[in-house]
Amino acid sequence: MSSTADFPGTWKPNATSTVALFEQLRLQVIHQVDNGVLAPGTRLPAVRALAERLDVAPHTVARAYKELEAAGIVATRGRNGTVVCARDERLEGLSDAAAAYAATAKAQGATFAEAVKLLAAAYDVP
Repeated sequence: MSSTADFPGTWKPNATSTVALFEQLRLQVIHQVDNGVLAPGTRLPAVRALAERLDVAPHTVARAYKELEAAGIVATRGRNGTVVCARDERLEGLSDAAAAYAATAKAQGATFAEAVKLLAAAYDVP
């Protein structure tokens, strides 16, 4: 498992933004994971330590971590901390959800095109 002592680097949340602080942190982690800055197995700082570094409330970091975990981006492993998941792990949950969606769409008689159109609408894609 790798570790990153300098996460999040020089990045700081923007207190004047209309985007909630936890959401800014969540998006920053996703951005760094997607760009390979945070590799699978990278251990993120403890909630309190990161909150202090970012000058935000611990609850802000905890909420971001909780939402990242729900999305399969990170996993909390007790004393081993919060670590970045491998892409295969991240996509496993999404694959399960896609299979459930496809099964529901088929059971309700939707065509593939109709199911994709509904998915695109849920993504807010025109």
